Amino acid sequence: MTPPLSSVQALPNYRLRVEFTDGSRGDIDLSGLVGSGVFSAWRDPAVWAAVVIDPVTGAPTWPGGIDLDTRQLFADLVGGAAVEGHGRRATG
Repeated sequence: MTPPLSSVQALPNYRLRVEFTDGSRGDIDLSGLVGSGVFSAWRDPAVWAAVVIDPVTGAPTWPGGIDLDTRQLFADLVGGAAVEGHGRRATG
C-alpha cells in the first residue's frame, strides 16, 4: 500500500521533490513528460512551481488539472514495480 504524500516541491529542470508519510523521500525526474499533451503547461515556470498536494486525492497537482499518480511516484522512488503505463525512475 502506498503511504500518503506529505510534501512536494518543484525543483529546477523538472525534478519533483517528494516525501511520503513513511519517511521515503527523494527527487523524481519528470523532464521526459514536458511538452507532451497537458504537460506542455509545465514550460511556464509559474505553472511548474505551483504544484500542491490535492486535499481530496492526495496527488501532486498543478493548475489546469494536471496531476500525477502517487502510487507511481512512490514506486519510482523506492525502486518498486512500475504501475501500468508508467516507467520513470527516481534519482538523487
